Amino acid sequence: MRVLFAGTPAVAVPSLDGLLRAGFDVVAVLTRPDAPLGRKRVLTPSPVAARAAELGIDLIHAAKVDADVTARIAELKPDVAAIVAYGGLIPRVALDVPQHGWINLHFSLLPAWRGAAPVQHAVIAGDDVTGAVTFLLEEGLDTGPVFGTLTEKVNDADTSGALLERLSHSGAVLLAQTLSAVEAGAAAAVPQSGEVSLAPKLTIDDARLDWRQPALAIGRRARGVTPEPGAWTTFEGQRLKLEPVVLRPDTLDLEPGRVAVREKAVLVGTGSHAVELTRIQPSGKKMMTATDWVRGQTSLESMVFE
Repeated sequence: MRVLFAGTPAVAVPSLDGLLRAGFDVVAVLTRPDAPLGRKRVLTPSPVAARAAELGIDLIHAAKVDADVTARIAELKPDVAAIVAYGGLIPRVALDVPQHGWINLHFSLLPAWRGAAPVQHAVIAGDDVTGAVTFLLEEGLDTGPVFGTLTEKVNDADTSGALLERLSHSGAVLLAQTLSAVEAGAAAAVPQSGEVSLAPKLTIDDARLDWRQPALAIGRRARGVTPEPGAWTTFEGQRLKLEPVVLRPDTLDLEPGRVAVREKAVLVGTGSHAVELTRIQPSGKKMMTATDWVRGQTSLESMVFE
């Protein structure tokens, strides 16, 4: 089959590679335009764009699938479009171009966690199991019928980044299998059933840790927002970025936000028991161990995170 591939971030790259390994004819890649990255705001191709360029595949850069982009897609005569985290809506007129429609690889067990950040929300919510599905894209938000499903255990130490990395590879296999079934005329899409939950894109405010919450909830949020947008708190009016914390149920005497150093461990009180900090990045500085950071503080007796 002639396949149009749509995707942007690094988690979509394994799917592009997987389709090529499976022998599909990827006629072009649709991805978002180059974006400014880093402190110097250098325009940088998306990971999918960079990989497509390495492979010599034609690129369509578009922040929005408008009439011109739809016309370019139609000229390619794709039999199917495979989409993995492209980052934009596909209008009805474009959905109708490929004979077999647009098949989306989504990193949740739909209808759970419909939206842009399913893995992050699954970790924050404390889900024991998540997964990925392939489904037929519709105009609704992740509402289409499902072709295939895989499950993945959420480990206690999983960050959203680590979990998404695993799902990107297993999901790539599922996507290739789904397209093979479509090509063979053996694919059957089943309507979604079950409880719907939403997973909107996380903002920087979603990543702020509330020390009044129980330690378990704080730990889940810190893991869920790692690596992006990154957990943070404030100390003396300055923002501190934090890597995931370690639960310390053996320490119950610290008030929420109170920082203490005990046996070379930097602890913070929560709404239940304490958590241990691992690494800290003060504003404008590099990430460092929590113990290195605390050595530079002069008033340990009155340290409180806000």
